Amino acid sequence: VQLQASGGGLVQAGGSLRLSCAASGRTFSSYAMGWFRQAPGKEREFVAGISWSDDNTYYLDSVKGRFTISRDNAKNTVYLQMNSLKPEDTAVYYCAASVRAGFVDVPSSVRGYDYWGQGTQVTVSS
Repeated sequence: VQLQASGGGLVQAGGSLRLSCAASGRTFSSYAMGWFRQAPGKEREFVAGISWSDDNTYYLDSVKGRFTISRDNAKNTVYLQMNSLKPEDTAVYYCAASVRAGFVDVPSSVRGYDYWGQGTQVTVSS
């Protein structure tokens, strides 16, 4: 499985960005997908995830109501719509795929994911 993240950039506080993650592989629809982020000097943290059933989503508390994860299985792509961005959202954002997750599971730890994209930088200026 190869993952290619895109859509990062520089935005002012209060602005929006939409990240995309395109996946290779014929069984994308059976992967749980997640977005993580890592700021300089900090550990990688879970931001949002979506089950492969497409029914369950899970978010970091600090992004609830601002970020939305979604997937388009026909396009093998997962998205992260980020609104009302804050300077503390600045980080490199990574998408990840879990091939072990159950139908409705949304792993929320780094260990729960098997494949990772290369990361895309999001910078929010104040």
